[in-house]
Amino acid sequence: MNTPTYDEAAIEPHRELNRTSAPYPDGSSVKELFERCAARRPEAIAVIHRGTVVSYAELNRLANCLADRLRKDGLRPGQTVGVSLDRSVELIVALLAVVKCGAAYLPFDASWPDERLNGLLESAGCAQVLTRQRSTLTERLSRHRVTPVDRDLLRGNPPDPDVRISPDDIAYINFTSGSTGRPKGVPIRHRGITRLVFGARYARLGEETTLLQLAPVSFDAATFEIWGALLPGGTCVLYPSAFMRFSELKRVVDTHGVSTVFLTTALFNTLVDEAPRTLENVETILTGGEAHSLTHIAKALDTYGPDRLVSVYGPTECTTFATFYPVRALKPGESSLPIGRPIQNTRAYLVHDGRLCRPGETGEILLAGPGLSPGYLGMPDVTRERFVEYEIDGARQRLYRTGDRAYLSEDGNLVFQGRLDDQVKINGFRIELGEIAHHLGRHPDVKQSHVTVRPHATGGKELLAFVVPTGDHCTAESIREHLRRSLPEYMVPTRIHLADGLPLSATGKVDRRALLATLETHEPTGATS
Repeated sequence: MNTPTYDEAAIEPHRELNRTSAPYPDGSSVKELFERCAARRPEAIAVIHRGTVVSYAELNRLANCLADRLRKDGLRPGQTVGVSLDRSVELIVALLAVVKCGAAYLPFDASWPDERLNGLLESAGCAQVLTRQRSTLTERLSRHRVTPVDRDLLRGNPPDPDVRISPDDIAYINFTSGSTGRPKGVPIRHRGITRLVFGARYARLGEETTLLQLAPVSFDAATFEIWGALLPGGTCVLYPSAFMRFSELKRVVDTHGVSTVFLTTALFNTLVDEAPRTLENVETILTGGEAHSLTHIAKALDTYGPDRLVSVYGPTECTTFATFYPVRALKPGESSLPIGRPIQNTRAYLVHDGRLCRPGETGEILLAGPGLSPGYLGMPDVTRERFVEYEIDGARQRLYRTGDRAYLSEDGNLVFQGRLDDQVKINGFRIELGEIAHHLGRHPDVKQSHVTVRPHATGGKELLAFVVPTGDHCTAESIREHLRRSLPEYMVPTRIHLADGLPLSATGKVDRRALLATLETHEPTGATS
């Protein structure tokens, strides 16, 4: 255990920053909280999808039917179930059924390559997968039991499963990019979810809340969208189409009276540019996942006014959100938007060289509280590196080292200052550039490579790969297809450039600026966009 040094000028601002304690049902599981809600508000609307409206009582009945089937098939508490379903009532039923069994759900996208899917399921010890009818997963995942979910076949009215679940049990597992080429499994406890959605400081979550579910279920924002609606007794509106269109988004939001929406930074920027009035009737617009463009934030403030826009920040390892910043105005001369203060029951510390930072000093963000994951699946060394125990202000604390840098402003807000490593966020997805480089290095025709990002016109970022091939027969498209066999589409660089060599700086490192400058003069033969 380490003990960062500090003085009063450092500890007092951190004490003020971390006064976040708030009551929440820390002794209850997701299962118990949902079942209580269903008993208390049986006729209230729980889920809306297209023309289907499902009450709490009906949703609970459907989940109990599927849970009963899963338990008869041998599912036991502590096991893991893969879930691959499009946004649908069946998706919500499947997640509920799994947690009702005391098991953990592992959401994944069926479009991911077979190599990646089998690796994730195997590392999580997952023997069963829930999916839609007539899924091709039955053939692709031959080592796993694939169970179709169809609510029309869920008949009967079995009681709530008699399963005891501790708030420290695992509710779900998300996988994030890994620098070694191996994705990292992040298990999240029931307690982490309840800490996220009860007593919320960043949005009004309760029986009157109508929350839009827009994120892919494999993205941790879905945790907030689904459980932030269903556990406090609100309504979850599932976006009806696979791909989002602003005209349809406005129709869904206005028709169902959606009060709260989360958008990734890149999607938010595009909406502000192309159709800002889409969310004019929404009470709270949450946005995050990447550093914000002040130009887009200013335009959003002009459109929506103060007290409706909230910037949120948080790694998967801390259960979706860790800090929030209500955007009321932009200060003159402000160069970046603060990431704000910790949400309820969450603490943040800035540490540099073993010392707690004073206001204005930049350090690594370390997070603490009940939202923290117990660690990475099957990766004890990485877990010890990222999850540490420090004694701070006389108390022993378990913290997660985010790898993000920030300083504490004079007004008590955290201001993001970039990464310590080569991790990036694109469209809300966390990507380790090293994982892409690892798979590029496995291509037999790739001699050298360098992966980087550059700003995109929308205010976000785009992935670029510079490749030195072994010969003329190598093409950018063959490299792209190679990557698609191992990586999800969001990790495949949008542009792959073939180069004669990688320029080096005076320190012997790849000269990123020189590489990017080549894009402004010419496209190397074989490059794709």
